[in-house]
Amino acid sequence: MTMVAVVGRPNVGKSTLFNRICRRRHALVDDLPGVTRDRITAQVSYEGKTFTLVDTGGFVSGDPERIAGETREQVLLALEEADAILFVSDAKTGVHPEDVTMADLLRRTEKPVFYVVNKVDGPEQEALAAEFYALGVDRVYAVSAAHGRGIHDLLEDLTAAMPEDEPPEEETEADAVIRVAVVGRPNVGKSTLVNQILGERRVIVSPTPGTTRDAVDTLFEKDGRRYLLIDTAGIRRKGRTYQKLEKLSIIKALGSIDRCHVAVVLLDALEGVTDQDLHIGGYVQERNRGCVIGLNKWDTLEKDPKAVRRLLDEVKGRFRFLPHAPILTFSALSGKRVAKLLPAVREVYEQYALRVGTGVVNRVLAEALERHEPPLVSGRRLKFYYATQASTRPPTFVLFCNDPERVHFSYARFLTNHFRESFGMDKTPVRLLFRPRTGREANR
Repeated sequence: MTMVAVVGRPNVGKSTLFNRICRRRHALVDDLPGVTRDRITAQVSYEGKTFTLVDTGGFVSGDPERIAGETREQVLLALEEADAILFVSDAKTGVHPEDVTMADLLRRTEKPVFYVVNKVDGPEQEALAAEFYALGVDRVYAVSAAHGRGIHDLLEDLTAAMPEDEPPEEETEADAVIRVAVVGRPNVGKSTLVNQILGERRVIVSPTPGTTRDAVDTLFEKDGRRYLLIDTAGIRRKGRTYQKLEKLSIIKALGSIDRCHVAVVLLDALEGVTDQDLHIGGYVQERNRGCVIGLNKWDTLEKDPKAVRRLLDEVKGRFRFLPHAPILTFSALSGKRVAKLLPAVREVYEQYALRVGTGVVNRVLAEALERHEPPLVSGRRLKFYYATQASTRPPTFVLFCNDPERVHFSYARFLTNHFRESFGMDKTPVRLLFRPRTGREANR
């Protein structure tokens, strides 16, 4: 999927433009069960084109000698990671020296760069945008991110420069490749684990956090099943992301989660569960991917039974929003118990790709309704008529009822748990969608 980075100095309106394009007011903040995290990406669809939009934050300010070096490094990273760039400037402050430096670097790339002059709130301010042609660019987009002015023309040209979305590849279950992403904070042992699984040194390993900057894909076969193993850059918490455009490396890691079937969320047993571990788990949950939680460096704790019990209880408690994720303990460095990982991944995937016949789905739904009658909603009984499995990866079921908007989350949770138990889906995310009964379903 095409990645579009929004870059520029602080306070030029990058986040406002991000929100405007995403058509949501609070695109940078998202709530997950048990986790509150900063959101830095959004998937956007416009005129049949879908792309990932990245809000990168402002360039770091400092003394004049620092600015040039840091700006160059940050922009070069943006050029390396992004497929297209929206370079945002502020019409009201005019051309800034940092704008000149960045524009000079951006002219050297072959990737599409769109020069956006923000805060042009009306026709009388068009002249302010004209000043930015002094940067030596062919086209300047005068917009008001706050009011939506000029956004349509920008998106028209942006999407026109993108390749057509490729249709998803048809893949039979017999020849399916299980895509596994190894994700986690920097320096928790992701590359060491990948090398241990593969039995060879395929990924650079270093004690320096952040050695891996991009995803590394490795296709291999084990016990008659093919896997695509994806090693990713470490995901830092926002406060540790000193170089703002380093977030683009984070987006590559998140893109790996988007591409995978099963994510191995790797934790450091010595450090326990950190907030960033939970954030990463939140990314996996939000994308409805299969998940295995791996506790690395476990050999350092095995001799302390109390510490072992305390850590396992902490993992189960803090990752309660991923109740289906198996928890494995191993040492990537020594290889102890690493052999259990792929069988666990395979079991998760088999449930993740499981399809259930419509007759069985409706029988299980009837059992659930008999076991726990739907509640009254505003004096009206909630009725369920029919259910079917719409898709796999993850298993997604559509339930037709008389009032989908009034299905309480607690009853939805009961139905989800009942489906998990009945279909043997205890290790995969399960989605339930509630829809009104249309004429076709009514005839059924």
